[in-house]
Amino acid sequence: MADRGVNSGEAEASVGTDLHLELSGRGSRREQLMLALREAITSGRLAPGTRLPPYRTLAVDLGIARNTVGEAYAELVAEGWLTARQGSGTHVASRATPLPPAAGDRARRSAPEARPVAYDFMPTSPDASAFPRSAWLRSARRALNDAPGDAFGVGDPRGRVELRTALTEYLARARGVRTAPHRIVVCAGFAHAMRILGEVLEGTVAVESYGLAFHRSLLTGAGLRTVPLTVDADGARTAELGAVGAGAVLLTPAHQFPTGGPLRPERRTAAVDWARATGAVVLEDDYDGEFRYDREPVGAVQGLDPDRVVYLGSTSKSLSPALRLGWLALPEALVDDVLAVKGVREMWTGVGDQLTLADFLACGAYDRHVRLMRRTYRRRRDRLVAVLAERAPHIGVGGIAAGLHAVLDLPPGTERDTVRAAGRLGLALEGLGAFRHPDSAMEPREGLVIGFGAPPDHAFNGALQALCTALPPAP
Repeated sequence: MADRGVNSGEAEASVGTDLHLELSGRGSRREQLMLALREAITSGRLAPGTRLPPYRTLAVDLGIARNTVGEAYAELVAEGWLTARQGSGTHVASRATPLPPAAGDRARRSAPEARPVAYDFMPTSPDASAFPRSAWLRSARRALNDAPGDAFGVGDPRGRVELRTALTEYLARARGVRTAPHRIVVCAGFAHAMRILGEVLEGTVAVESYGLAFHRSLLTGAGLRTVPLTVDADGARTAELGAVGAGAVLLTPAHQFPTGGPLRPERRTAAVDWARATGAVVLEDDYDGEFRYDREPVGAVQGLDPDRVVYLGSTSKSLSPALRLGWLALPEALVDDVLAVKGVREMWTGVGDQLTLADFLACGAYDRHVRLMRRTYRRRRDRLVAVLAERAPHIGVGGIAAGLHAVLDLPPGTERDTVRAAGRLGLALEGLGAFRHPDSAMEPREGLVIGFGAPPDHAFNGALQALCTALPPAP
């Protein structure tokens, strides 16, 4: 029987058994296969809806590696030529034939949002479906009704005073941050804050050996050099700071990203003492400090010395990355420099969102939402640990006392294949190798960084089953 919406000619073509392709030209076998498939689609030999052979079958027919076919299929799915869904195979896209990608699009095709994702295990993603719409709307109405007329003119580059005041109170109460409204600068998210700091700092910045490459690129893009610090179960080895010649250090003290675990008290003290002795600054990324499960709350390092620590926070994990709301709690000596870089009318966050967040904090809705999500994420974390213990007891799980992700230890030599296998199952995730500083002298670890924040509750069990399928078998 022909598929609904597919004519008889397409139905005959959609059996997906034999497929004639000639691989020729320059480039790798993967590039040759992608070119051959694009030409078959644009010429009409492969009609919309055609089911392609399984990648193993096509690999045998063409005499190439199975991984080569799998990678070619995945890239063509990302470009829009093909579609893939777990359990139904790979098909030629049923819409109009897409234009070939522009020459500069290769990097964009590798971005997570460009790929067909069934389950999102990216460690930087919260549960977008849990955004507190009703409570946010109530705060927005109150904030706009109560806003003074000058709120909608050219304002203070620090941000709205209502938000800076609310942040001062909340950060002191919940995170132990010591600051004042005039020392807070509101930014359009964490990346904006880092770009500003990149223009203020000079020379070399020490970073953790495992961390987001994107954050390192923000610093190097500003002309700064980054040097790695060794990371272990107790966080960054800040005793190494004296030997690296840096003028600043970027740390994730509450929950080291991505390996997990808080920075030990003596290492926090060592970082602050180093900054005092050398005139350097500590950049504290408190990306998910509100979410802890099996331990007492760990306060911000900034509370140890507000004049030597820059505290960076945002709503990206607690509420939504789409809000583009972040903040810097600055040492007094850096406020003017930061404002000079930010500019009088440069990349401000919308006044409406600033006023709404101020009300959301002041009325207690933010605290209630964080407590709710803390319980939700803890249940997911517990479910992840339980399923792995049952289905994959040979896989170690760490970094789970706080935050929105866990680290799964893999047998040596299996990380790359596991990430690829996960991709073929529609799982968006990353291996530990993606976070390692290229100059690190540490022995590389093999593992997966699994974010359990994004998959909604109704899809979480299915996501875990797919994850277990992708994991390497017990030795």
